[in-house]
Amino acid sequence: MELIRETYAQLKQLSSKIDERQTAVAMILAAGHGKRIKSEKSKMLHNIWGAPTVTRVANAAIDGLETDNLIIVVGIKALEVAQALGKAEGRVFEYQADQRGTGDAVRVGLQALPSPNYSGAVYVFPGDMGLLNREAVRDFHNDFEKNPCDMIVLTADYHGDPAENYYGRILRVPAQDVEGRPSGNDHGKVIEIREHRDILTMSPDKAYRVEYNHRVYSFTREELLNLPEFNTGVYAFKAQPLLRYIETLQTNNAQGELYVTDLISIFNKNGLTVRASRAKDPSTVLGFNNKSVLKEMEKIARDKAYERLKDLIMINDKDDFFIADEVIEQIIEMDKTSAPLDIEIGKGVYIGPSVKLNKGVVIKNRARLEATSFSARMSRFTRMLI
Repeated sequence: MELIRETYAQLKQLSSKIDERQTAVAMILAAGHGKRIKSEKSKMLHNIWGAPTVTRVANAAIDGLETDNLIIVVGIKALEVAQALGKAEGRVFEYQADQRGTGDAVRVGLQALPSPNYSGAVYVFPGDMGLLNREAVRDFHNDFEKNPCDMIVLTADYHGDPAENYYGRILRVPAQDVEGRPSGNDHGKVIEIREHRDILTMSPDKAYRVEYNHRVYSFTREELLNLPEFNTGVYAFKAQPLLRYIETLQTNNAQGELYVTDLISIFNKNGLTVRASRAKDPSTVLGFNNKSVLKEMEKIARDKAYERLKDLIMINDKDDFFIADEVIEQIIEMDKTSAPLDIEIGKGVYIGPSVKLNKGVVIKNRARLEATSFSARMSRFTRMLI
């Protein structure tokens, strides 16, 4: 109990306040440890392209939504995660003492809102989505703003073996109801999200029946498993209906947890509008639960970095290099103003944040460049031969 009190106290010291004047609040769910990652370190602190995944999500959310308002729900390793993100204006840490599901995490996070009458929008992001970028967040935000609704879920299509798709499936209204009548204008609308583990508990011989707009629709277990559109775990809500209905969530599922996804059917049943928005780049919505997927995400990040730089500088091994994001931006800006650059990067080179490169620099194999607080301000590498 004393440890919990101390955790609350330290999180309060690291927290600021949400600015009610801003119309958007980003909420990051970062309470889980990730048992399958098999590490003493929190899953949220595993690096993707040089930065903790939770930091990447936070930066993408802030930049994409153009807001300082950020609620981070922490739990296991709470102080380590909070200290990695640090204190900032508009940033609040909320503690989920018991991991009772995503719905409970959102409920805990909502305690940070400045007022029960807050009229803005709440955007929810998983903390392990380390390839998320500001463009993906901006697209999602724009879709929510331009196509008014009470809730929107970000989705993507799964292109692999359906047996390996562990994401929740998006159930949309099919062409006909159980009586064979055309679904009309409801065709394609989002009914609910069915979690993979709950689909597996179904009998193969018994259809899953669900009501939407006073009509009943039916799905077999096989149909549900083969649905390609999946839930990414990213949502946007109008704050007021979210605050109203988050308290109605129930634990009647295979995990005995509160699912935030259940809000879709709750909103539908109460006459609210729910939509879905597909991600343009499915790689930006990947999350990880194990080391193999984390490694795959690191490769995707490296491939994207290479694509941005391949025609600006010489990279001798596209599968073995690291250049921090801010250095990549520096190189791209230099190319606009000072091309040609004649920069060469050898195999296995590591270039950390705040390093400044100049035209004509040649960095040979296995060199590691890291800026100290002094050299970050003062040093410029003109030519290095190692």
